[in-house]
Parts: sequence; C-alpha cells; structure tokens
Amino acid sequence: MPYAVAKDRVRLYFEEAGSGTPIIFLHEFAADHTNWEPQMRYFSRGHRCIAYSARGYTPSDVPPSAEVYTYEYFYTDALAVLDHLGIAKAHFVGLSMGSYSSLQVGLNAPERALSMTLAAVGAGSSLEQLDAFRAQCVANAEQYEAIGSVEVAKVTREAPSRIPFLLKDPRGHADFYAALARHDARGSANTMRSFQGARPSIYTMNDAIRRVPTPALILCGDEDDNCIEPSLFLKRHLPAAGLSFFPKSGHVLNLEEPALFNEMVERFIALAEAGRWPARDPRSMVAAVV
Repeated sequence: MPYAVAKDRVRLYFEEAGSGTPIIFLHEFAADHTNWEPQMRYFSRGHRCIAYSARGYTPSDVPPSAEVYTYEYFYTDALAVLDHLGIAKAHFVGLSMGSYSSLQVGLNAPERALSMTLAAVGAGSSLEQLDAFRAQCVANAEQYEAIGSVEVAKVTREAPSRIPFLLKDPRGHADFYAALARHDARGSANTMRSFQGARPSIYTMNDAIRRVPTPALILCGDEDDNCIEPSLFLKRHLPAAGLSFFPKSGHVLNLEEPALFNEMVERFIALAEAGRWPARDPRSMVAAVV
C-alpha cells in the first residue's frame, strides 16, 4: 500500500490517478478517501488526482493519543502527502472537515495552494453556540468509545443535513453509512474530540482570511443549515472567492450531486489555471450607507 509519512511519523494512505496539474481531495469527518471516487474517476482524465485517508481513518494509521488529532496536524498532513509525491502546489478540494483543513493551508501555506474548493464548510462556527457545539463533540466522542462505529452509524444516518442525500439517493446513502460503520471507533473519537471539538471558529480568523490571495470556490447545500452563514461569511471576506448554493441539497455535496459538483469544480479550476478568477473588483461592491 502507498503511504506518505507525516511530521510525527504517522503513515497516511493515499491513492492517485491521472496526470497533469495536481488536485488533492480532503474528506469530511464521516468519510474517508473512498468517498472521492466519483471525483477521482472524473478529474483524473485531465489532472493528477490524489485522495488520502486522514490520520485516524484506516488504512492510514490510528494514533492512540487524542493530542495528535488537532487541526494543525490535519492540514500539515495534507502537505506531507504532497511532499511525499514531490508536488509543490496543488488544487485543494475539501468537504466539511477537509474544507477547514484546505482553508488552513490557504492561511498558513498559501504558496502550496493553486486554488481552494471549500464545500460544506464551517459547521460549528457560531460563536453564540460554540460552547454547546464543543460539548456535543465531546459527547459524540464518548459515544464512539461506548458503542462503536456500527451503532453510531445507525444513530447518525438521519441527521438533518443528511436527509436530502437519503431522499435523493437511498442506495448511495446506505453505502455511505455502511462505510461509516467500518471506521475505527478510536480514530473517530479522537478526531471528534480534538479536531471537530477544539478547532477555532472561522469567525475568529477574519483578519487573516482577508489576506488570503488564493482563488476560492465555496459550495453549500441550501438545506445544510449549519454551513449557510459560514459560507456567506467566507464569500464576504476571502478576496478571491466565489459562492454557489446547490438547491435542495444537504452536506455530502460530492456524492449527493456528483455531476453538478464536478461541473462546478472543473469550471473553477480551469478559470483559476487561466488566471481568470481574480480578487473581487471594488467597483462591484455596494458602498455602506452611513
């Protein structure tokens, strides 16, 4: 099996396909590298595509200590995969947790990102609800430890943001949660506790976000309630951001609407590579009324 090695010697399993300008795919909490298969098959026709499983997600290593599951480890793991492959720059395509890590690359290593696709980004960012969100993450981690991934998958399969997927594609929804049931419970608990439950809210990064020059595409399902306001926030503050809402869609955009997702991302990457995705022109902004 092909592995990259992170800065703390954790092995990260990856797969790659195709040739051309690189695209790296970063998965969400409930997924792993396999959930990018519709994108790997499509984009590898014209790009070198890489998908990897984050630490805590087999066949990558599952470190026992929750201390090494912070957001800093996750975004630097993505860079470690690129380093292993000798790739200086890539297009970053993330979903949810993977979008947060992609944004962190933009904030901390913008020279490595040709573009950022931030899909289903920002859940849990509300400052008013932050303490409650973090408490829920701790409870979710304890649930993984107490009953295991099989039972957690049964409990979470009808979470509000997953219902649109269930209604559109019951077969795909069932496959998704069958895969979640196979996740390592310890890795999921550690990720929930230290990444999901301890990462800074994007609303605390306003000044840094305004300085990110990287072309960005923000994608959000219009029924993914927890991501709508964060998506709008990022559109307002990332200088070179575009925003698209997917109608009647929830959280798992790349699987819920694969054709639309691929079309939107393909167009964005083509424009970014052509230098045709600039920062917003100030003339298009409405002046504030005093």
